[in-house]
Amino acid sequence: MTKKRVCIGLSGGVDSSVAAWLLKEQGYDLFALFMINWKETTGTITSSCTWEDDLIFAEMTAKKLDIPFHVVDLSEHYRSRVVEYMFSEYEKGRTPNPDVLCNREIKFDVFMQKAMELGADYVATGHYCRRDEVEVDGKRVSRLLEGVDPNKDQSYFLCQLSQEQLSKALFPIGHLLKPEVREIARQQGLITAERKDSQGICFVGKVDLPVFLQQQLLPKKGNVILVPASFSAKKRIDVTNRADLPKLTTAFPFKPWHGTVIGEHNGAHFYTIGQRKGLNIGGFTEPLFVLAIDVHRNIVYVGEGKEHPGLFRPGLFIAAPELHWIRPDRKVPVGEEADYLVRVRYRQPLEKANLLMREEGAYLLFAREQRSITAGQFAALYEGEELVASGVIA
Repeated sequence: MTKKRVCIGLSGGVDSSVAAWLLKEQGYDLFALFMINWKETTGTITSSCTWEDDLIFAEMTAKKLDIPFHVVDLSEHYRSRVVEYMFSEYEKGRTPNPDVLCNREIKFDVFMQKAMELGADYVATGHYCRRDEVEVDGKRVSRLLEGVDPNKDQSYFLCQLSQEQLSKALFPIGHLLKPEVREIARQQGLITAERKDSQGICFVGKVDLPVFLQQQLLPKKGNVILVPASFSAKKRIDVTNRADLPKLTTAFPFKPWHGTVIGEHNGAHFYTIGQRKGLNIGGFTEPLFVLAIDVHRNIVYVGEGKEHPGLFRPGLFIAAPELHWIRPDRKVPVGEEADYLVRVRYRQPLEKANLLMREEGAYLLFAREQRSITAGQFAALYEGEELVASGVIA
């Protein structure tokens, strides 16, 4: 029987290095492909590693494992399909997740296409998640499962993958804990064993976000308005009354007269809901947090304290075109409802929610109000350990 040919996306980090070693041990016909996605340094924190450093580590790992090594430059694709999307979303006052987009648009799309051109049957990565298959109506269906390590599970970042993409994906370290991955790297003498995990935006690194965004979004002075907790408490909605789903699942529309001007900012589009740092306004007993931004009036609304009622919402809405089912066979029909465990950002604990499907989209009502629900982010829906659907929060 012919060996399955696998392309490992070798990034220069410990996770993909150990994934490569495991695949070779399992007998696959393995080769490595390193992708260059971002070459610029504007807005990046200079102490972070550059792609040149990553390339050196990846190439040395491939040599250690004695596997063929290739390089592909996808920087133009990354700019047009991830970075330009980021700029566009921030300009609209939304907060995108570039890591989710990078996986959907780059790693499991153009990168996967390049791997297939080189003869791969599968593409493997160092993500902490798992994939298996089940039979539904006589067809094989791929399932995306959480990684075993609760502190490193990265299934959320893959929440926009399709059945076609998943069917060609392998996640060799999804059953391992991070310390176990480090230990394997040490035992095998891999150069990446003690290398620090990458941080910041996928393939860009740690950035000073306002500086990064100023490549296309101009600074613009505007007011910072403090909304008192007493006012926000009045906006509470009866969550048991489901007659008005839009009110239950959209952010409260703060107005300029709802508070007091306490300072200035350099552009509402540089801020996001729940943000604490970067306001540079002192003199308050508790820290200030961003409650809402209005990019049309160029206003940033803030509240004092992390428990400010303006930070919390009972639900969220995902418009029909933005709702993606990893498991199309599990799709909820219009007019019906279902219970899920939901995550609205990476590392957030899963929360119980009820989904009500309507023609216009999905309304999600949480068992308890959620903090800092942010337009533009992805909500991921789980059934137990399986991620079945996701969508962009309106």
